[in-house]
Amino acid sequence: MLSDDVEVNRGNTKGLFIVLFFRLSHFFSSNRFLRVVGFPVRFLYRLIVIWGLGCDIPDTTKIGRGLRVFHGQGLVVNREAKLGDFVVLRQNTTIGNAKANGPSPEIHNNVDVGANSVVIGNVVIGSGSFIGAGSVVLKSFPKNVLVAGNPAIFKKSLG
Repeated sequence: MLSDDVEVNRGNTKGLFIVLFFRLSHFFSSNRFLRVVGFPVRFLYRLIVIWGLGCDIPDTTKIGRGLRVFHGQGLVVNREAKLGDFVVLRQNTTIGNAKANGPSPEIHNNVDVGANSVVIGNVVIGSGSFIGAGSVVLKSFPKNVLVAGNPAIFKKSLG
């Protein structure tokens, strides 16, 4: 898993730092014993990545291998969201629920999320899809499509 994260973030020092620190903190969030032992790591993750860099990805979020983060500022991912393998996230993007304790999105493998996008609610984004910059995604889309707009609509098939 780490080798995939390193490979996709090659040349992107800040993104690599965010992803590797997330993986380390995520490891220490996996059970009660590790949460106690790893408290300093988890605290530093919150202090540096979440508060300092403005990249709010809770360390309990389920994220597949090969996560790529560009810039990171203003990035918010709900702890209940599920991200597949080789997902690309850009700055000022929100992936979360539409209302408190509501369902969060599921983003499948190889999805590229453009800058300033919002993906909220009980939606599923199929593998190989691309979400255009500035899009507001309020419904599910199948695999291999380009979606864009506010609200996001199908633009074209990619496969």
